[in-house]
Amino acid sequence: MSHPYGGRSHYSVVIVGGGQAGLSLSHCLQQRGIDHLVIEKRSLVHTWRTQRWDSFCLVTPNWQCQLPGWGYIGSDPHGFMVKDQINEWLAGFVEHVKAPAIEGVTVERVFRVPGAGGRENERFTVQTDAGLYTADQVVVASGGYHKPIVPRLAEKLPTDVAQFHSAQYRNPAQLPEGAVLVVGCGQSGAQIAEDLHLAGRKVHLATGNAPRCARFYRGREVVDWLADMKYYDMPVTEHPLREGVRDNTNHYVTGRDGGRDIDLRRFALEGMELYGLLEGFDGGRFEFQPNLRDNLDRADDTYNRINASIDRHIAAQGIDAPPPSVYTPLWEPPEERTRLDLAAAGITSVVWCIGFSPDFAWVDAPVFNGRGAPVHLRGVTNEPGLYFLGLPWLHTWGSGRFSGVARDAEFLAEAIERRKTERRDARTEEMPLRGLHAA
Repeated sequence: MSHPYGGRSHYSVVIVGGGQAGLSLSHCLQQRGIDHLVIEKRSLVHTWRTQRWDSFCLVTPNWQCQLPGWGYIGSDPHGFMVKDQINEWLAGFVEHVKAPAIEGVTVERVFRVPGAGGRENERFTVQTDAGLYTADQVVVASGGYHKPIVPRLAEKLPTDVAQFHSAQYRNPAQLPEGAVLVVGCGQSGAQIAEDLHLAGRKVHLATGNAPRCARFYRGREVVDWLADMKYYDMPVTEHPLREGVRDNTNHYVTGRDGGRDIDLRRFALEGMELYGLLEGFDGGRFEFQPNLRDNLDRADDTYNRINASIDRHIAAQGIDAPPPSVYTPLWEPPEERTRLDLAAAGITSVVWCIGFSPDFAWVDAPVFNGRGAPVHLRGVTNEPGLYFLGLPWLHTWGSGRFSGVARDAEFLAEAIERRKTERRDARTEEMPLRGLHAA
């Protein structure tokens, strides 16, 4: 572990987290000549290497990969980078930024240091397992996906059933022979279910309320249409759901093999078994809510609603494009099945794809709501000098992605620089007064 700036312990800014968000801010602060330290618990941008399955690929086109000073420069801007390509691109970003960072260090607590001069002049203490640091300002850039969610009913499953969270899943060969239950149909669940299905595994999929969208529509990538419609520039304060959009499950779609829709109904026609929301396990049987039909219908409604918004845009702009279409279901559930016998179905493994929960218990500051989420405006909290970066919908849809974090980092860098200047000016004004009192 190397220590930037000769092992000093105080910095103008400490950034907690060395993913794309923390490194983006480091780049912006370096441009402004503001000293700082990035503290990373594992290794820089490690989640892309350690928490993605082998066939993982981006679900957004490569042209949206725009980190500060490091955009996509490959030959396939409308393609979708696969795991190795993503990590190669990110390795280049790490080298490009050359952040003053320490790796393998866990931040255990961030809190203010009581002192003279009022809260505005107090420093933060950053307590780590490698010692104490202090900072005038702190940015929490550790993301919002900290604790893998696995329900307590997992404890009821027989010990010979292998269980994995989506962050642990790598490939079909990792799982024992036999059928697989995938729980959750968001981006990870739908793509992992497809990965297993394409490998010839018998897949049972417990669905939820995840929406879906088309990959291509009316001659273009849907993301291209939405970009033209300025959807990705819409701040959370103008979204119809306001902050509620932060709780939404991501639309399922894939960039695999050049990109395509994910249609669970088609999977069902091909032999995948679909169920409603998993709600229990008792007597050797999984129990599901009778809502598979509703889950599929709602996902399709979102699919058609997004396409309809593109239709309106095309009409309003007078764009020459292929004719519109409406998705009609390829398959309907013949019945709602609320039970599945584990042994009879030959299920030997379960993959939990129901997301992560945030864990900011180490941030000792009154900036959280009743659900433990930070309250902020574009990452700026009511606690002077404390910020958040890299969270989903921090400001726009792209805030937690490669497409929008640069804009958020630039905004916070400006706020940090402004506060640093204000504090310096305030101290300068106080100095003649101190001299007068001393006289």
